[in-house]
Amino acid sequence: MDDVEAFLRSLAAAGSGALFEAGLPIAVARAPGRLDVMGGIADYSGSLVLQMPIREAALVAVQEVGEGEGLRIVSEAVEAGGPSRSFALDRDALDILLDASYERARELLGRVPDASWAGYVAGVLVVLAREEGGRFGRGLRILVRSEVPEGKGVSSSAAVEVATMRAVAAATGLELEGSRLASLCQRVENYVVGAPCGIMDQTASALGREGELLALLCQPAEVRGFVPIPASIGFWGVDSGIRHAVGGSDYGAVRTGAFMGYRILADLAGLRPSGRDEAGVLTIDDPAWRGFLANVTPEEFERRFRDRLPETISGAEFLERHQGLTDPVTRVDPARTYAVRQPTAHPVYENDRVRRFAALLGSAHDEASLRAMGELMAGSHASYSACGLGSGGTDRLVELVREAGPAAGLYGAKITGGGSGGTVAILGKADAGAAVAELARRYGRETGRAAHVFEGSSPGACQFGTRLHTISREERTCPTP
Repeated sequence: MDDVEAFLRSLAAAGSGALFEAGLPIAVARAPGRLDVMGGIADYSGSLVLQMPIREAALVAVQEVGEGEGLRIVSEAVEAGGPSRSFALDRDALDILLDASYERARELLGRVPDASWAGYVAGVLVVLAREEGGRFGRGLRILVRSEVPEGKGVSSSAAVEVATMRAVAAATGLELEGSRLASLCQRVENYVVGAPCGIMDQTASALGREGELLALLCQPAEVRGFVPIPASIGFWGVDSGIRHAVGGSDYGAVRTGAFMGYRILADLAGLRPSGRDEAGVLTIDDPAWRGFLANVTPEEFERRFRDRLPETISGAEFLERHQGLTDPVTRVDPARTYAVRQPTAHPVYENDRVRRFAALLGSAHDEASLRAMGELMAGSHASYSACGLGSGGTDRLVELVREAGPAAGLYGAKITGGGSGGTVAILGKADAGAAVAELARRYGRETGRAAHVFEGSSPGACQFGTRLHTISREERTCPTP
């Protein structure tokens, strides 16, 4: 692949030629971002999701160096004038980090000014040390180059985590199966970085296949198959220019509201807590739903629960009545008021929408099927907005798709990922690329925001594999211009 070959050529000159040592092997991994076609934030509630690995990817090179050396990370600038960032720990500081609890590791990494980005990379070592027994007695040099733009809702963080863990594992002899790799990368984000993401981003980046949609049942991460994208249709992403962050308060509050809703539903169904772990997370014996809102059918939700759920509830009142959550990565703030009914309803209906969308994919060449898929995307987009995760920019992009419509070969659009800005996914006929590009230009003229178009697909990290590379002493002396 062109991006990989260019990355390999650049290694001799990386970090002004001082990062990697000549003659020692360098493990290189590649992991793409993802376009959330359907499913989105319902992943943390156990929904089926459909995800496409995009063309843009993160590339990471890892080299083991001398015994007793520390950690050096360089994140290369992709665009001219962009930031090139570096982070380093000596051996003593690295050992302290590797022995730390997740909470302590997050605190230690947070002490370094302007280095929050490094948590996604150094956090990989913390998780591998705690979960896989990785000791990393030799020093590590890590180079990151990511073409997945940050804050666009296409999983830039997951791409960096997956590529880093894949390269570290290859460099240090760790064997990690793809689903395990994704689960460990989610731990990096949840427990080291402190962002309450679901599992779909890391799984799509690790296990996705070029030209196919990953069908993932997030209970917690069951691959249901890979759905080839019919030759007659295409999926695009258009960036709204509004920065999205999965660690933002809106996303976190909606996730908390959904787990509050599950806890209330469990009480209404007579399901009582059977235990509480040391962090205060509840366990509920739940043979019917198995702890996931997505397993509640729309019919059951409407008949038994919808009107009995509060629209909102204060954190203090919730804790007094229901004692806590089953979610290990969010906490209820007693001083805050949370929306509950809509965040609870969203995964119930979204799971149903995704299943119907997946069933229609096989007949996507049919006009009626395309229109039906577009309506399901519209329903998903409206539900995001009802949860408070919409934005003016993404709404305008969806409106522009609707205005262009089937006459331009466009059938549906929806906000993606965690919402509150970021990227809109678009469904159209395979030859509708020019219409998407014109729509993005029109949006840019209206808003003054450059609207990048994500087009095309590429292999996930496991489909790509890893490369081993060695810099010769001649390359070190005369790096490739």
